[in-house]
Amino acid sequence: MQIGLYGLGRMGANMARRWKQDGHDVIVCNRSAGPVDEMKNEGFTGVYTLEELVAATSGPRAIWVMIPAGAATDAAITNLLGLLSPGDVIIDSGNSNWRDTKRHAVECAVKGVEFMDQGTSGGVWGLKNGYCLMIGGEKLTFARLEPAFKSLAPQDKYYLHCGVAGAGHFVKMVHNGVEYGMMQSYAEGFEIMRKSEFGIELDKVADVWREGSVVRSWLLDLLADALQQDPQLDGVKGYVEDSGEGRWTVQAAIDEDVPAPVITMALFQRFVSRQDESFAAKVLAMMRKGFGGHAIKKS
Repeated sequence: MQIGLYGLGRMGANMARRWKQDGHDVIVCNRSAGPVDEMKNEGFTGVYTLEELVAATSGPRAIWVMIPAGAATDAAITNLLGLLSPGDVIIDSGNSNWRDTKRHAVECAVKGVEFMDQGTSGGVWGLKNGYCLMIGGEKLTFARLEPAFKSLAPQDKYYLHCGVAGAGHFVKMVHNGVEYGMMQSYAEGFEIMRKSEFGIELDKVADVWREGSVVRSWLLDLLADALQQDPQLDGVKGYVEDSGEGRWTVQAAIDEDVPAPVITMALFQRFVSRQDESFAAKVLAMMRKGFGGHAIKKS
């Protein structure tokens, strides 16, 4: 099938390559020209504006948007709605907030344009391993686009129509919240071992856990590879960003009255990682000194 793709970042470009390998006709576009030029050198048809992308594709069009969530995605969808025709479809495959996704679906419906949300997991390894897809939108539109979903997914089957518009991004949001908890658990466990009296070789532990262990996972595989390269992680600063999905998952848990302590604390630990020195910890130290005369350490 013919696919228009807007966004050639770390995941978008590899999505295009995976589609092309499976025989789809892919026209690529990006907010800056450099990535388009690179893809054209690989044999892709490349254009430089959304106007050109719409002109280069034939109806009913399928335009994938793979750019940062928020203002950038809002602007792209607004611009596309001024260019597309009824029956065309926009697929938001980035990490948009599911509430924004529901709004986008309504905006598209007013123009007669169909809308799908594609929660996409796989990171920079997606070209080789495929992408796990969590998809929201109308069933008929899903069926029309299914050949493209199959091409992206591992073994042509690890993709799911989750429900109406917004459901795909909601499931992907929770996926990322679970990921926060898993990562934090590994991090804590390895620090406990590192500080023990046994001189444990962490890279070897990570490696032996990879097969047969009940805690084996792809995240553990990535950690094992990293520890083999740098066993003490001396070249890494312990500063961890969050891209929004963890916060949204915690908010959804609050909205639905669901206790989610692991995901919540994993998110807060990322905040802790960004503090050179905690003012809250200073407050605690001073209170302990005040009521119990406990010694404090001077900075």
